[in-house]
Order: sequence, then structure tokens, then C-alpha cells
Amino acid sequence: MPAFNDYEHVYKPLPLGRTTLRNRIIFSPMVCDYADSIGQPTQGYIDFIEEQARTGVALVNVGATPVNWDTAPDYPAELDVTQDNKINGLVLLADAAHRHGSKISIELVHAGRGVHPELIKSKWALAPSNFPISGQYPYIKEMDQHDIEEIIACYVDCAKRLKRAQFDGVLVHAAHGNLLGQFLSPLTNHRSDCYGGSLENRSRFPLMILKAVREAVGDDFFLDMRISGDEMVEGGMKIDEVIEFIKMAQEYIDMVNISAGLIVDWRAQFFTMPPYYQPHCLNVSLSRAVKECPDVTIPVTVVGCIANIDEAEEIIGSGAADACYMARALLADPEMLKKSYRGEPESVRPCLRCYSCADGGGNHISCAVNPQLGRGHRYWEIRLALKRKKVVVIGGGPAGMMAAQTAVKRGHEVVLFEQNESLGGTLNDINKLPFKYDLLNYTEWVVGQTLACGADIRLGVEATPEVVMRENPDAIIVATGAEPVQASIPGINRENVIPVRDVDSGRVKVSGEVVVCGGGSSGCETALALAMGGCKVTIVEKGDNDSFAHGMTHITRGMLIALLESNKVTCLGEHVVLSVDDEGVHVGDSQWQEQVLKADFVVDALGLKPTPSEQYVELIPEVHVIGDCGRIGNIYRANQSAFDCAMEL
Repeated sequence: MPAFNDYEHVYKPLPLGRTTLRNRIIFSPMVCDYADSIGQPTQGYIDFIEEQARTGVALVNVGATPVNWDTAPDYPAELDVTQDNKINGLVLLADAAHRHGSKISIELVHAGRGVHPELIKSKWALAPSNFPISGQYPYIKEMDQHDIEEIIACYVDCAKRLKRAQFDGVLVHAAHGNLLGQFLSPLTNHRSDCYGGSLENRSRFPLMILKAVREAVGDDFFLDMRISGDEMVEGGMKIDEVIEFIKMAQEYIDMVNISAGLIVDWRAQFFTMPPYYQPHCLNVSLSRAVKECPDVTIPVTVVGCIANIDEAEEIIGSGAADACYMARALLADPEMLKKSYRGEPESVRPCLRCYSCADGGGNHISCAVNPQLGRGHRYWEIRLALKRKKVVVIGGGPAGMMAAQTAVKRGHEVVLFEQNESLGGTLNDINKLPFKYDLLNYTEWVVGQTLACGADIRLGVEATPEVVMRENPDAIIVATGAEPVQASIPGINRENVIPVRDVDSGRVKVSGEVVVCGGGSSGCETALALAMGGCKVTIVEKGDNDSFAHGMTHITRGMLIALLESNKVTCLGEHVVLSVDDEGVHVGDSQWQEQVLKADFVVDALGLKPTPSEQYVELIPEVHVIGDCGRIGNIYRANQSAFDCAMEL
């Protein structure tokens, strides 16, 4: 086969059952919360499926979809594929994918003991074995033969319905501690009957489901299966047993997807949905083990922090997998496949792996670096403004750069003032942390894109009102960011008290015993980096233990807290900083009991406040304040507010 630019493998078709995938990139299933209250797809859902297909992927997988609405749901706003009166809406999803040449599948799941307690209609959670789990349910029912047969029938019923709805196949979810995985795993299956004990017995129920579905849908409807190659907890499934199960399952399935971890165990959640603290391509060793087994004859795919087409090419070319599941990277830049095919991989917008896209809890799909995502046809294309304006942007941080780029694309004349000698703002400091290499890549990309976007970029220029008005602007966008809060704490200005951004950037080196004042996300991540570098670190936070890293996405915060613990960072909640002196940091609890924390260095992470913008707001009628100088937020909010502002100019 000839190479496509530098990619010999990614763009090569892949036979799958009786069909063929046009390339080796598959959109990994994501829960998008776009179904309505009765499980029908809204227009937003249809648009999101079409957005995925427009990327050029070979196959779109609809995210976790329960096979039974009484006992199986695990997320709000999931699709209902259990009733014939929902077929019309499902056909619209299939049509949205097929319109752009993609195949479409759906991830069928029964959450078992991991069901959402507020969503299930029954009074119990079904599971292979009844033993305590976090006290969420009145009780867990150990499944009897009737339950087993009923759930098998549910899978069959849903698969047949999806075939009628013009889907091309289904992805059976046997990973992450869902019901099928619970039967497979010795960690959660304690049965003594024919469904427990040996691997052969633990495999019986999942194999019964796969066999029944295959017989029901025939061989012109593909069956894919997702499984955790390693559950990443003591007593869980490991790769040797997983391979043995795949060898049994391949009689019924056309492809297997290798993931890792457990959703139902906080110790392993960080492998099912890996945040930026995890390495790229973290499950490749597992898929390679499956692929290298001579008795596994079906295509093997892999998922987990595959960030770009170069990584996918390396994985497939090295023989570690036949195809790659990707999601977040394609959300960050839907043109990734096309840009890479054209030989322009450097123009691909990097993903931060921050999980703004999949935080759950009823949030519609969105992206910290791609504000066009999940907002329907209105924002698929950035259209020219009806009237061209002269726009002055003040500040070259994340918000200012997004505003400038978007305004230029809309045809406006843009002048951007940045008082420093480089663009990037706060990004240039926080991207130096050892686990922020994704942010470093993004900073380099977004600065380069801004410099090349066509705006008049004026570095090292302070945008005083006089300087701004000399441009005779039609609109002013203020994006001057935030500044540290000046806390009224005795000793806070001592030489050994270092602002958090100076620590993050490496401008000031700290060592020894360190007290971080402030347990927000910034303080916690700085504390982690210092502990990883050998410091003995204590974080002081006035809120309770739930306040540490408050505001981060669920999975990312969970892993951060776990990393703080494993790196022996002391998190001292419900304490306030009273003073800093030669003894150390004086702190007090709610009972006003005081203690002194020894400190060679103290890090000031006590928060930010918007920079003043009053000097600009009355210069002309059209002045917009965006990003942190409007309201303290994060990169997601900075980019979103900037994009929205520029789209309305």
C-alpha cells in the first residue's frame, strides 16, 4: 500500500466482519447528555453525532446506553434504545453519521452495581454477588437465573432494535466494572454456582450475552466489545485472564477494544478516564499483549490518551493494535484527521486532557480549547461579520488570543496590545509544571496561531486609554486577566514567601519544608509538583476537605487528591493562616487553637481577583470585558467568553 504523506497505516481500510472501516481511527464513546427526559435524542444530540462523523473517522460510537431503564442507567440524559417508539430518533442519529461516510455503533451497557442510584427505578442494584459497596443502595441483589435470562433478553432486544434503526453494529461494554466486567472479575464475582469461581464460570454470563446477540442480529451487523485489559486494583482482572476470555469471545465478536481500570472503584477510575496526570498512550502495552497472542484472530483496538495521529500511526505501525479509539483529541480539533492527511500535523489544536468535555452531571459536551464544539450548526463555521469593525484587544493571554483570532476570521481589523514581550499570559507560568506538557504544547500552538492570524500584534506596549483611543476603535475587548489577592496577613511579604506563579514558572526555586497557603487547584498542583521534586509539603486551606482543588472536573480532581496522598502531601483543611515569621506559618482552626508549621519557604496561593477594567469601559459605547478580568475562571471560560464576544461583534 502506498503511504499517505507520513502515514502508512492510519488511513488504510480495516475489514470488520462483513463491512469495512475506511480508516483506523474510531471515535470513542462519550456521554454527551443531549437526550431528553424520556431518552430521545434532541437536535443537539443529532448535531453532535454529525460533528463526530464530519471529522472523517471510520466509526462513531454513541456513548454508554443502558439496555434496561429500570436497573441499568449510570448517567443522566442517556438514550433509550429499549422501546420501538424510539426508533425514529435513532434513525436520525444513524443518518447523521452515514451522511459523512462514517459507520455508527452504540455502546450497550448494564452498569450493575455501578448504576446511578437516583436514576434506577428498582429498589436494588443488580450484581453477580452481594457484598457492601459505599452504602448507596438499600441493598444489592445477587442475580438469580431469572435475572440473568432477563438481562440477556435485554441485550438481544436492544441490538435487534438498533439494527432496525440502521446502525451498523454495537459495542458491548464489558469494561470498567460494569455488569459484564463484574461477572468476569474475581474482585466482584464471589459466586459459588456455575457463574462464579473459575474463569470459565465467570465468563459464562458474558459469553451467553455475546452468543445470543450474534444469533439475533446475524453476521451482517458487527459486534465490538470493550474490556479492561487490567482493572488496576488488587484482586481484579489482569491481562492473562483477559486474553483467555477474548479467545473464548472471538467466536461471537468481530473486534475487541482494550481499555483499563474500574469506574466503580475510585482507585482505578483514573485509568478508565485518564486525565493529564497520566502518560499518553497508557494502555498500549495491554493491547500489544492481546495483539501478540497468536490465538487472537480478530482486530484489536486500543483507547487511552492517544493525543494525535502520529501517536496512532506509531501504535498501529508497531503492531500494538489494528486501530485506535480517540475522542478528546478529535473534540479539541475536529480537523485533525484531515490536517494530518494533508501533511499539516503542526496545525492541529492540542487537547489539554482536562475533561471539560466529559465532567458528567448533566453538562452538555464542550471543550476548553474548542468553543465551537457541541453548539450546533450556528457555530460550525465562523462567518464573516455584516459590518467590518476596527477592534482593539487589550491583553494577550488565553482570552485575548482567542478573541483576536476569532475577530480576524470574521473579517474585522484587529489590533492586540500586550504589555509583556510575549503572548500567553498566565499560561507561560503554569505550563512549566511537570505534568502540564499538554498545556505547554497548547501554549506554543495558540501563541503561534495568534501571531500568524492576521491581527496587528503589538508586544511590549501598555494599552493606556490614550494609546487605545489613538486607534479610533469601533469596539474594545478587555482581556487583562487577573492579579493575586493581597491578603492582610502579617509576614506575607517576607522574602521566603513566594507567589505561586513564580514557583510554577521556576523563576524562584524552593526546597525543604514548604507550606502552601491556599488549597485551590493552583495551590494543590503546585504542592504536588514540589512534593514530586522532593519537598516536604503542607497545604493550608480554610475550607473543609472537600474544598481542596474545588472546581476541577470530577475525575481530574480525584486523581490529583490521590496523587497528593501518594506523594505524602499534608492537606490541612479548616485552618486559616494567621501570620508568617521566623518560626514558620502560624495557623488556627475553627476553635482558634494555634499551631506553627515549620517552613523554609511559603507559597502564596491565596487566590486571584480581576484586574481593574474601569479605565476602559467608558471610552466608547462598545466595550467588552472577557476572561478573568470579567470573572475568575479557567481556560475553558476564558476561551468561551472570548469566542462568544467575538462572534457577536
